[in-house]
Amino acid sequence: MNRILAIIRKEFKQMIRDRLTLGFVLLLPVIQLLLFGYGIQTEVKHIPTAVFDQSLTAESRSLIDTFKNSGYFNIDYAATSYAGVTALIDSGRAKAGIIFPPDYARDLQRGGATVQVVVDASDNLVANQAVAAANSISQVQSLQVLVQKYNISNSQPYDVEVRPWYNPDGIAAYYMLPALLGMILSLMMMLQTSICIVRERERGTLEQLLVTPIRPYELMIGKVVPNFVLGNVLVTISLLVACLVFGVPIRGSLLQLYLLSMFFITASLGMGIMISNFARNQLQAMQLTFFALFPSMVLTGFVWPRLGMPKVIYYIGMVFPITYYFDIIRGVMLKGIGFRYLIGQTGALLAFSVIFMTVATLSFKKRIV
Repeated sequence: MNRILAIIRKEFKQMIRDRLTLGFVLLLPVIQLLLFGYGIQTEVKHIPTAVFDQSLTAESRSLIDTFKNSGYFNIDYAATSYAGVTALIDSGRAKAGIIFPPDYARDLQRGGATVQVVVDASDNLVANQAVAAANSISQVQSLQVLVQKYNISNSQPYDVEVRPWYNPDGIAAYYMLPALLGMILSLMMMLQTSICIVRERERGTLEQLLVTPIRPYELMIGKVVPNFVLGNVLVTISLLVACLVFGVPIRGSLLQLYLLSMFFITASLGMGIMISNFARNQLQAMQLTFFALFPSMVLTGFVWPRLGMPKVIYYIGMVFPITYYFDIIRGVMLKGIGFRYLIGQTGALLAFSVIFMTVATLSFKKRIV
């Protein structure tokens, strides 16, 4: 125990003396959360739109006003030809175009009129939002015309009540920031520990440790404990920013969130230590860390939902500890669920922690021999 405490004290002293790195580690979550919180918005409104109205009737102007009042389309340009709409979209000044045929009003009176909405799909998120909004406007306007023209009842044969739970307003920050907290925590913990062994080797202090009676697992524990404390500090800072600045709720138990986060911190530290044992220098350690981290940004549900992925890719995502932590942190913060619903995810993180720490200890032991 005395040997472990000596290593822990040494690591804490090194951490405090390296003020630049410590400040970077503590400030990065704040900067990242602010940038992503304000920058990531999946709902796109005020799409710049061009209109080519060949009808020039009250009916066409009414539909244009409907598009404008929806909040999704800004009628910024009035084109005089189809080529004019094309030129505006090609230049990027307009992201959508609405084209009315000359006989729009007459066709509407006959029971069927066609309006063309052209969308710049080179920006997929904007295009999807524009298409969904245009389709919704079309359905609402069609229903109103049927009610007015044929005096049919405004009631629908099916009354489907959709009630979104946990994030009823669809606020992107509520979904993204808990996941971003997990990504930042994983990055910082893996970076901190992935360079710890190679840094000792490059500085020549590893040889001094090897001639002491310290055992491999004691060295591993001594390296992990200070960074484990730092990880909990990062969780606290990130939660404060997410809750106080962006209003992200914590509907579940804060104590359970910290306890379950500890399993993920340990797994990330274990992966970092394992990388540190295999890397020859700090550059290799950082490269291996980012090599392990980048696939997790794509395959674990950080940005894109895993349910939409092919089965093979879906199961590959299960080999990353952060996949399970996303379920934990979103479940506790947004759903208010607790450990009884997260036993599987917690067990997976515990298994990752044991595997990574065991491999790290054994690989270091081989290097001693």
